[in-house]
Amino acid sequence: MTQRPLLAFTICWVLGSGAACMYSGWQLTLIVTGIAILLVVPFLLGAAGPLFIGCMVASLLVSSGYWEWNDTRNVSRLQSLMQKSTNEDDPIPVSAEGVIVSPVKVDGDRADFVLSVRATNSHTGIKEEVQVQVKLLTEVETQTAVEWKRGDFVQITGELKKPGTARNFDGFDYRQYLRTKEIHWLLKVKGIQNITVRQPDEWKLSHVLRWNDEVRQYLGHRIEQLFSGVHTGYMKGLIIGDRGDLNPDTFAEFSRLGLTHILAISGMHVAVFVGALLFIFSLCRLTRETSLTAVMVFLPFYVLLTGASPSIIRAGIMGMIGLYAARRGLLKDGMHILCAAALLMLLWNPYFLVDVSFQLSFLVTAGLMVFVPKLMPFLSFMPRWLAGTLGVTVAAQLVSFPLTIYYFNQFSLLSVLANLLMVPLISMIVLPMGTVALILSWVWLTGAKWIAGMTEWLNMFTFSVVEWMNGSPVFVTIWPSPGLWWIVSYFIVLYLMLYVWGRKKRLDQALSGAVDETVPLSGEEPPGRSAAHRNDNWGGSGHSVQYRTAEWLRSIGLHRLAGVFEHFGSGTAVAVLIGLFFLLLYNGYHGPIKQGGGSVQFLDVGQGDSILVSTPEGKHILIDAGGTTNFKKEKDAWKVRSRPFEVGASVVVPLLKKRGIHSMDMVMVSHNHQDHFGGLQAVLEEIPVKEIIFNGTLAESEAFEKLLKTAVKQDIPVYQADSGTVYRPDTSTEFLFLNAGIDGREQNEEKDTLPVVKDQNHESLVFELVMNEARFLFTGDADAKAEQRILTEHADRIAERSKIHPLDVLKVGHHGSKTSTTDSWLKVWKPASAVISAGVDNMYGHPHPDVVQRIQRNDSLVYRTDLHGEIQMKISRKGEIDVRTRLTSDD
Repeated sequence: MTQRPLLAFTICWVLGSGAACMYSGWQLTLIVTGIAILLVVPFLLGAAGPLFIGCMVASLLVSSGYWEWNDTRNVSRLQSLMQKSTNEDDPIPVSAEGVIVSPVKVDGDRADFVLSVRATNSHTGIKEEVQVQVKLLTEVETQTAVEWKRGDFVQITGELKKPGTARNFDGFDYRQYLRTKEIHWLLKVKGIQNITVRQPDEWKLSHVLRWNDEVRQYLGHRIEQLFSGVHTGYMKGLIIGDRGDLNPDTFAEFSRLGLTHILAISGMHVAVFVGALLFIFSLCRLTRETSLTAVMVFLPFYVLLTGASPSIIRAGIMGMIGLYAARRGLLKDGMHILCAAALLMLLWNPYFLVDVSFQLSFLVTAGLMVFVPKLMPFLSFMPRWLAGTLGVTVAAQLVSFPLTIYYFNQFSLLSVLANLLMVPLISMIVLPMGTVALILSWVWLTGAKWIAGMTEWLNMFTFSVVEWMNGSPVFVTIWPSPGLWWIVSYFIVLYLMLYVWGRKKRLDQALSGAVDETVPLSGEEPPGRSAAHRNDNWGGSGHSVQYRTAEWLRSIGLHRLAGVFEHFGSGTAVAVLIGLFFLLLYNGYHGPIKQGGGSVQFLDVGQGDSILVSTPEGKHILIDAGGTTNFKKEKDAWKVRSRPFEVGASVVVPLLKKRGIHSMDMVMVSHNHQDHFGGLQAVLEEIPVKEIIFNGTLAESEAFEKLLKTAVKQDIPVYQADSGTVYRPDTSTEFLFLNAGIDGREQNEEKDTLPVVKDQNHESLVFELVMNEARFLFTGDADAKAEQRILTEHADRIAERSKIHPLDVLKVGHHGSKTSTTDSWLKVWKPASAVISAGVDNMYGHPHPDVVQRIQRNDSLVYRTDLHGEIQMKISRKGEIDVRTRLTSDD
């Protein structure tokens, strides 16, 4: 490490910044002090001098202090200036002036941009950025909004509102995300009549970015002329880094195979760009020095032109440093160049450290430098070109794996194969061809379209291969988000495993060659060598490493440990490290070991229901999955956004994956209303489901019919619930159905068809859950009539079970509507707690105040997802319930 001081300095800088990001106060002081003490150990062992250690400790302390200083300054002044002391979530009317400092994105009936506020109401001299969201009221307004540009001066009237925070455990925190962009407010505007926009009067530095936006927009239009259909958005993302028009299905297919990095402008694109320019300059017979200087000048413009994401900034900085070093014949260590780029970016903006693109870009680049040489001994039997390609692909997958499962919670077993096949095709053929077609279009449009046509043919081949690889979901594995300790352990064990194993393999090869050269012509072994070499078959070839380690341990006084190493061959070490590596993978895949308890998790899906039940023996049952209700008519088609929010795909599926739900043992559909079953379509498409239970009716819903067809296509058994039946997923858990739709009460004459029932609330599944003696009642949207029928038909059973297990938790029917949860219902069940699943400020006014008062009069504790966010109830082996909520009612 002392041979690469910049690497050690950067690692300490990242450690200090990371510690300050995760901790504060005395915890931060304790952690930084502990790391500083560990840094002194090499000095005490004589492995590093005092100056080196002093620089490393200084890096650690300065970086943590720099983060703290920057983070402390990252506060909003707007609310204090307006002298408001209301609830922070209440909207604040405001009139503001400022300058647009981002591209304007118009999608459906909304326009978004970042506004640098210079004045608000009667206050001037402000400079704070807010995220503006403009609700467009007519299709004509969208045409006006498209004309807005970065740098325009804006006068605006609307409401300031705090960004939403995470309402589910492990959910996306929009407020924290915007805070890393130093944005603390949303400015919501209704209609463009509340906005006055004018172009800037004088030239400013921001005009460069405005010009860049216009060039990107122009290039995008040019690409639209060359490519058609799904190819347009794909090639925009590939050539200029604009993924706004990328087909969501295409992105999802690439994502499952770990190919989305191809669509992110990064080092691959910079390498192609630099290589192409150097080739062109060589044809122009420019000198080497002139060519390198010219490329250095063009590179920043390329970074801007392709969107200036963290990955392309990293590649651009590394490219410029590398080109300068090559021109001057100076620094030739790629790791030092990478560290210099990281330090420059973190000094410019410390929040880059928490950016996913930054993390993946730097980690993979460093990983290629470290692990590709470690992998080459295992690929020595291959041709050099194939070994190099495979080594880079495997190294990239190994290094990116922990962050991939942490952020995206899935990994395809075909990812290595997909990258091995697709990356060369796309980077070496499709990308250059698309770029050539774009450049040629200004000179010879017909020829450009001919090249674009061939590129589209290659794209179709790519899409077909990707779709074929995604054809079998068995190759897509779901992983819970691992902890920091697991990620650190993974890299340590991976490095040691490849290092020791590769060292053993090289020594085995060297020893084998040496033996072959000294074998007597008679074939007899020399005296005294036979036994030694026979003993080297497993561990002997690593003795040089083994003994050097033992000698070093003795030199620092660890004689016993040195003795252990002397008897611990490298072959044994390899076996142990391989076993430890797979043990880590097993632990990461299955998550923490359960201690005989279960849980019931009421997810916050807005106005809808979704409950995840996890049993003590690891079974998972999902009761409904919410759903996004669309009230738009055909004439409002222009309002639909390119990526409309859908609660199943955006909330439920990501949460299930983050919690390591590899498959769903049972899905229960309470009834056929969109806010209960709508999200299940995404669940079936993303997560294996073993069985489905529903109420046996239809409700003239195309979406529900599509859901059933998806289940049939995937060979998922679909059962109709029967009143009075019991479902036992394991020995500690049972479900008892009390209301099961039509079942035995009304039999449909045509047995091959399902009855269509308009009043789905009345036919909601109602069932009890008993887990480790804790008792829950789930009611769907059952109305008062259904409640009364259950009390009549199951009176004896309810009374008998209540004596054994009093009701602990009632899931209140129909989101707290006054049509459910009657006094007689509460009087019989007497729940200790009640959970109401309702959306914040929903249009129905749920829950009704009368229902809440009714429950409270029954001495039941009330939990509400609109106030508390997600509500998790963990059930111990003895049936004790521990409740935690994502939010407090005051949040």
